[in-house]
Amino acid sequence: MSWGTELWDQFDNLEKHTQWGIDILEKYIKFVKERTEIELSYAKQLRNLSKKYQPKKNSKEEEEYKYTACKAFLSTLNEMNDYAGQHEVISENMTSQITVDLMRYVQELKQERKSNFHDGRKAQQHIETCWKQLESSKRRFERDCKEADRAQQYFEKMDADINVTKADVEKARQQAQLRHQMAEDSKADYSSILQRFNQEQWEYYHTHIPNIFQKIQEMEERRIVRIGESMKTYAEVDRQVIPIIGKCLDGIVKAAESIDQKNDSQLVVEAYKSGFEPPGDIEFEDYTQPMKRTVSENSLSSSKEGKAELKFGGKSRGKLWPFIKKNKLMSLLTSPHQPPPPPPASASPSAVPNGPQSPKQQKEPLSHRFNEFMTSKPKIHCFRSLKRGLSLKLGATPEDFSNLPPEQRRKKLQQKVDDLNKEIQKEMDQRDAITKMKDVYLKNPQMGDPASLDHKLAEATQNIEKLRLETHKFEAWLAEVEGRLPARSEQARRQSGMYDGQTHQTVTNCAQDRESSPDGSYTEEQSQESELKVLAADFDDEFDDEEPLPAIGTCKALYTFEGQNEGTISVVEGEMLSVIEEDKGDGWTRIRRSEDEEGYVPTSYVEVYLDKNAKGS
Repeated sequence: MSWGTELWDQFDNLEKHTQWGIDILEKYIKFVKERTEIELSYAKQLRNLSKKYQPKKNSKEEEEYKYTACKAFLSTLNEMNDYAGQHEVISENMTSQITVDLMRYVQELKQERKSNFHDGRKAQQHIETCWKQLESSKRRFERDCKEADRAQQYFEKMDADINVTKADVEKARQQAQLRHQMAEDSKADYSSILQRFNQEQWEYYHTHIPNIFQKIQEMEERRIVRIGESMKTYAEVDRQVIPIIGKCLDGIVKAAESIDQKNDSQLVVEAYKSGFEPPGDIEFEDYTQPMKRTVSENSLSSSKEGKAELKFGGKSRGKLWPFIKKNKLMSLLTSPHQPPPPPPASASPSAVPNGPQSPKQQKEPLSHRFNEFMTSKPKIHCFRSLKRGLSLKLGATPEDFSNLPPEQRRKKLQQKVDDLNKEIQKEMDQRDAITKMKDVYLKNPQMGDPASLDHKLAEATQNIEKLRLETHKFEAWLAEVEGRLPARSEQARRQSGMYDGQTHQTVTNCAQDRESSPDGSYTEEQSQESELKVLAADFDDEFDDEEPLPAIGTCKALYTFEGQNEGTISVVEGEMLSVIEEDKGDGWTRIRRSEDEEGYVPTSYVEVYLDKNAKGS
């Protein structure tokens, strides 16, 4: 099968077909190029994704990656980064092995096609020229034959006419002979050109065109083979990276299998173990005995029962302070300090649905006693010391980590000691290196001046001494903490290290208050009140993020109330508000206007509609 013999008369169609083949090849090149761009884009997105979820250096996230699940996730991110690298390899190989080669081949193919069809057009032009020559000689031969026939007829006519002179007859005879001679010459020329044309035409259709078409056929077949090889290369480039991608996936599977839930649980224990003991039993509080106030004394009661009530059940009750909710504690500390005002004179008490609540002298609310603590004069200095302790807590972390529970404090101190030992070792290595260099200078003075290293050697020694002193300081704290952890019986060692700094400072200031008091007395009430205020302030920080109290009902303001005292809130007559705390017997109801605006109003000033479900819960 040859295009030269089978398609000898399809020159134009072959030209269109070969151009279509080049277009197909260029389309495939464009396809591969877009695939490489997709691979690069995909690899870039994978790398960005891996980078996005990498833990940030020197951040809390980096500490979380000590867990095996997080380590497995980090390994997954690293494997995905390698996975992205393989897609970059695919893009590079396709570009170098397919796109570049095919683009160069297309240029060569276009040049070869142009040359072949140029030769074909040249052969066509040559045969067309021969054909034109043949037609021209044929027409000339035909014309000369006709002229010769007319000249012969004219001679015969003149020869038969008796009136014509002999000279005219001779002239007609010569003209006829001339025309016959010209016809013979045209005939010979036409015959010669015809033979030459036939020869050229045979060579054109049997030699030139078959050769040219054969070259075009071979060119087209090479193009087809080349695009097939490129498709194989396209698949091989993908297949070459499959083992490496498989290793990346195997790495992810291996990382997933390395997750140890028990180890992670142990790490949680190590991270959050406080070292505290669980709280003890709660002592019974007998409210059947009336609580009597003694105005002359600073303490709540001279009896041991009063002390027990203030301490919330003695030692066991003191342990429960970390579990008191902020809103409950603050409601005790921030309720108004004076009895509620009576309703306006224009309205009778009976008109108020709830009725005016009179203060109960028999059983005074606990919040009143707390209010007396907050407003009594000897306690102001303790409150100032509380502020100083609170500012210390909100500021920088104490150097001895006393703001942490014992177990966590021990871990931090141990880590600090280890870091200092590493720094000491580093400084010692540097000092040894300087010493060796100084010995070299002493043996070979031409290499340097030994005295120039004395300053660096002294500086390194000084740094080592500083680090050792720092290490001894932290080791002393560590020994103190490790000595405290087993001894759980003493009351002072039950408390968290979180309160050590603040409590110490508060007690010191309270001692100063005792010395500066007129009678030099220091009552137990002051000590108890200081302890309560310190605990309240500390746990105020611990529950900053607690959700607000839920509403237990609604209320309608019966009168306008100007809340001028601390803890109160102003209301307008007819205003609807949310109730978040009922009257506890002191004549005040806690309400909320919005998420950030709440306070107390006299119970007799509002009409309360409690939600039964909320109240029951």
